[in-house]
Amino acid sequence: MLSPLNCRHLQIPNMQASPFQVIPKPIFPSPINIPPVHRRPPSQRALAITTSTANETHTPITMSTLEVVDASVADFWDYQFLFVSQRLETNEPVALQVVEGAVPTEFPSGTYYLAGPGIFRDDHGSTMHPLDGHGYLRAFTFDGVNGDKFSVKFMARYVNTEAKVEEHDPVTNTWRFRHRGLFSMLKRGEKVWNTKVMKNVANTSVLSWGGRLMCLWDGGEPYEIEPERLDTIGKVKLMDGWDSVVERRSDGGDVWDVAARLLKPILYGVFKMPVKRLLAHYKFDARRNRLILMSCNAEDIFLPRNNFTFYEFDSNFKVVGKKEFIIPDHLMIHDWAFTATSYILFANRVKLEFTGAMTSFCGITPTIAALSVNPSKETSPIYVLPRFPNEVNYNRDWRVPVEAPSQFWLLHVGNAYESLDENGNSEIQIQASVCSYEWFTLHKLLGYDWQSGKLDPSIMYLNGNKSKKMPHLVQVSINLDTGTDGICQRCDIEPLNQWIKSSDFPVINPAFSGSKNKYIYAAAFSGSRRALPNFPYDMVVKLNLSTKSVRTWSADSRRFIGEPTFIAKGSEEDEGYILVVEVYAVAVQRCYLVILDSKRIGAADTLVARLEVPKHLNFPLGFHGFWASNE
Repeated sequence: MLSPLNCRHLQIPNMQASPFQVIPKPIFPSPINIPPVHRRPPSQRALAITTSTANETHTPITMSTLEVVDASVADFWDYQFLFVSQRLETNEPVALQVVEGAVPTEFPSGTYYLAGPGIFRDDHGSTMHPLDGHGYLRAFTFDGVNGDKFSVKFMARYVNTEAKVEEHDPVTNTWRFRHRGLFSMLKRGEKVWNTKVMKNVANTSVLSWGGRLMCLWDGGEPYEIEPERLDTIGKVKLMDGWDSVVERRSDGGDVWDVAARLLKPILYGVFKMPVKRLLAHYKFDARRNRLILMSCNAEDIFLPRNNFTFYEFDSNFKVVGKKEFIIPDHLMIHDWAFTATSYILFANRVKLEFTGAMTSFCGITPTIAALSVNPSKETSPIYVLPRFPNEVNYNRDWRVPVEAPSQFWLLHVGNAYESLDENGNSEIQIQASVCSYEWFTLHKLLGYDWQSGKLDPSIMYLNGNKSKKMPHLVQVSINLDTGTDGICQRCDIEPLNQWIKSSDFPVINPAFSGSKNKYIYAAAFSGSRRALPNFPYDMVVKLNLSTKSVRTWSADSRRFIGEPTFIAKGSEEDEGYILVVEVYAVAVQRCYLVILDSKRIGAADTLVARLEVPKHLNFPLGFHGFWASNE
């Protein structure tokens, strides 16, 4: 039970600030049955909701129908706060106040960019899955002042995508969703037979390379952003001249060639899908100073055959390498890995649901209803694809996957590298976050129910809450014979450092990308919240892969964090800082940017500084960030 003292500090905010209206209710109303209310004595205060008014003051509204009588109710509402819309944008940089510690004078100058969604509900009754929310780019700029202190300024702007231009009226600052998105459904009008499916919201990741800043999304071209004021420059045609689809045999091909030819006019013409879909996750080859991107074909989402293309760019954004692979399986790839000689794909297997495909084509269900996860294999196929087949002695048939001995769904990759063992065989190590097929429910990711348009974190619960089912960190070891056939000698998977708490968003010092690393960092869940057993995360974990030690830093009570980002300071691998956003501190209704000493994680003095975002600019959970150094 929560004490009356704790109860009175629980406030439910609404950050949909609009100068023309007040919206005095949460973005996702409760889909659960609230436990019976215990009537409070006169000395106890009621729970309050905070709304945003035209002048950005915050008016508490007594909520007589809900009092916190159980920790699970508090957990439920705390989860809602992660996805509360923020309609405000900044026109000028806003100076952030340091509320704890101090920014060191030797802190590198640069900007931390954070991509993620910004709005989840329009003014006409429709809600959006967080993955379909319009991209809201946040920027924290660190700039030295007179060499003795730092100025940290904050900017936040929506990415002005084609869909955003259509759905937002800048004059009245009102929204009307017209695109269905992959995971969502519209309410009222424009629901059935709506062909606006591929809603490029540019909300997943952000990239700075070759002097250009871009926001990416799993399904279309990136949008270029002006780095200082965050104005949207426009869509970037990175694959122009390089996006030719692999031509099939002239004799008509197999049944899937025929199916692809039939699908293409529908997907390209009716649903306006791009020929190739650029994925949001990218890689840096630090040794070659290259950016690596990956794409797949539009029809791959419906067919048991995938067309993957890898592009490698030099520091001037010139394409210096391109490889195409056709894999005869139905896969859903979000993240992937690379080594000095290979691209590595973990086969997250899906299957077509015929009924769901028909209803999604008609606009009755979300597009994602056409698919479901496919746990039919007890193993997990891993494809090791050659980066430089003409330069490296590569005899292995890449069409034959390595079979990992257990079944899992890959979420994110921290790092991968290869070396030679004592027998001259290739030893590949991959550090990643994975979960079970049972946990990864395509139709209800992040607890969103498209039929009700509400969030319910209990959807993500599993029987017994077993650690191997939840997102967790693993190391995959693959040993390949470098002889005549490249046969797999061994493939093992085990928890990283035997750490089994729910964890995701693994990151390393980017200078070690593609090389052997000693340290890895991730966001993790402490397990302190009874009704939130695996997500959202509330601590940063540091794993030493050499000593097998684990060190953690925890956010304050009832605060959640997003993906950590490493900023190098010196020559040692763990010498630097970790930036992480405390997305929402429920008790005080604030967002914070936290700086941690990456060497001192686990010590009492881990926290270097905490900077406060102004209350009226509180923002929802972000996805992936990027540190762009000025050096």
